[in-house]
Amino acid sequence: MKELTARQREVLEFVRTFSDRHGVPPAVREIAERFGFTARAAFDHLKALEKKGMLERRVTAKRASRTLVLPGRRTRQRMASDGIPVLGRIAAGTPIMAVENREDSLPLRPEWFGVQSGEVFSLRVKGDSMMNAHIVEGDLVVVRRQETANTGDIVAALIDGDATVKRFARDGANVVLKPEHPTLKPIVVGPDRQEFRVLGKVVGVVRSV
Repeated sequence: MKELTARQREVLEFVRTFSDRHGVPPAVREIAERFGFTARAAFDHLKALEKKGMLERRVTAKRASRTLVLPGRRTRQRMASDGIPVLGRIAAGTPIMAVENREDSLPLRPEWFGVQSGEVFSLRVKGDSMMNAHIVEGDLVVVRRQETANTGDIVAALIDGDATVKRFARDGANVVLKPEHPTLKPIVVGPDRQEFRVLGKVVGVVRSV
């Protein structure tokens, strides 16, 4: 195992303390705030700790959502009766750093969206790039966990640690994430882009009132 730097040891200890206290690992945002990092720097520290074997990826239903946790530990799971977990924010506009900490839950049954418990989560929308698809800031998108998508699907995707919601398409070997806004340009993801994955397909929208 590679030796940790002093800063990596501090980050790892924060992850341990936070996980013991809350039952879930800290979000990238919380690590950044704790140490005065940028979100990008916090993400890089987590990646380094994973490579050195100090953190591992917890695989959840459909193998589509992975969270870096301490080896041998599990995060708290709520029963289906608690509804659909709200796991933070996602950008309908410029991608923002993914926030995977559980904030709340929607008092809705996953079966209403044609999915089983554990296969679905929700994210709060920030931005207006999907306004023509009737998804606006403050809405909650309900996402079915999956790693693939078909052309025309609205998906939640992760790009270099940043999360966004867009309409999925392909252009040859490239993935194209299209906004539903008349003045915004698509995001083109080439086949050599390593830090890209589909988190899931949007199967519902809950309007903020």
